[in-house]
Amino acid sequence: MLTAEENETLTRTGPDTPMGRMMRRFWLPVASAHQVAAPDGAPLRTQLLGEHLVVFRDTDGNLGVLDEFCVHRRASLALGRNEEGGLRCLLHGWKFTCDGTIVETPNHKSANVREKIKQPSYPVIEAGGMIWTYIGDPAQQPPFQKYGWFDAPSENYVVLRINNPANYLQLYEGGVDSAHVGILHMNMMNPGWKDSAFVDGKTNQDGGKGWGGEAGDYGEDGKAGMYMSSTVFEETPDLGIEDTAYGFQYAALRDTGQDENGDPAWSVRITPVMFPAGRIIPANAFQFYVFEIPMTDEMTATYLVFHGSGPQDRDVIIDTMGLADLRFWTYEGCDFQASWNDRLGQDRDSMDRNWSGFAGIEQEDSVIAMSMTPIVDRTKEYLVPSDEAVIRLRRRLLDSVALNEAGGNPLGLTVEDYSNVVAVPDTVIPKSADWTDLARGNSETGRTVRGEAAE
Repeated sequence: MLTAEENETLTRTGPDTPMGRMMRRFWLPVASAHQVAAPDGAPLRTQLLGEHLVVFRDTDGNLGVLDEFCVHRRASLALGRNEEGGLRCLLHGWKFTCDGTIVETPNHKSANVREKIKQPSYPVIEAGGMIWTYIGDPAQQPPFQKYGWFDAPSENYVVLRINNPANYLQLYEGGVDSAHVGILHMNMMNPGWKDSAFVDGKTNQDGGKGWGGEAGDYGEDGKAGMYMSSTVFEETPDLGIEDTAYGFQYAALRDTGQDENGDPAWSVRITPVMFPAGRIIPANAFQFYVFEIPMTDEMTATYLVFHGSGPQDRDVIIDTMGLADLRFWTYEGCDFQASWNDRLGQDRDSMDRNWSGFAGIEQEDSVIAMSMTPIVDRTKEYLVPSDEAVIRLRRRLLDSVALNEAGGNPLGLTVEDYSNVVAVPDTVIPKSADWTDLARGNSETGRTVRGEAAE
């Protein structure tokens, strides 16, 4: 259980908060590239760590990230005209380039204003189908961090953005809670539940009947086959956790009887957690990156990246995520929408055959996070051993905040390349083996960086 003070530290990300100061040390995604794809297209109005921003692509394809409100009279530049190499405020016609330089002031002929002030702007980099910015102290700007899909052909990855009306931490915690996968997502992971008992935490009493649902266009194992390769959701997993230079990694260890040599064996799934807000979910078809980026304390931009060795089908991925239902989300709009007016869209009439009354992984995750209220009061929780990775996430985030507040580098800041950090899907190993050997890059990345050695 957290104290009220610790909960405040973990969940508040504004400019004058410890977590907000720590997160501002990093380059963070501010948009999906598709949101500002067209030169001279509509500017994107968004928020990042409580800051109101506008993102746009000018006539020549250059990107700009500016404060949303015009430095003159504070009208929103999201309404502005994006034309001829700059963004023009509608109110008095002041025009700004991507770096905030004022090039025209129609209501003020003298050049003194244009020479003296600028619209606040932020560094911007486009990489991996996402727009990244740095809104911290310019004197502390770190190197830009590389992730494993950045060098891949664009057809080999899909990027989705979901704006979830909940604090980032409850979404982040959901991503490190392996025990919920076979329960909340039972429709996909164990469709045979309809013919099973549900006792003692076991979700697979029928031996995995119907595993993965119907194959159709999703391969021989159905939709679940994109994500899982086994039916071992028989019980809550044991957890192995290792602190790393960038946060931690954990292994969900499920007893799978014996391996091919007759030795007692685990089925292992490894999830690396990269601070301040990233993780990679184990999946068969791709490396499945997730970034939970606070827009405000009560709104989170969840970025999903699906990176495979070959071309990825965006429509299939959207469907498996439960995002094809336009009531909840659209690719163009990005906002996840649900209301208690209709029980967050739950179809209770279907629950004789639909475990959750919802459809798809992200739909279920988003709805559950919303159901907790915008910011969870963690002083009222009762945690159990299967929550160990959630507890470690909180502890390591607090460690990172403390490092930054003491004048040091937060965890992961000086890791410049995450290419060797990977998730490991269901893999059977002897219980006598070291699970960290399955992904040595996870343990070693950043380890030699002074001041950030893994514990």
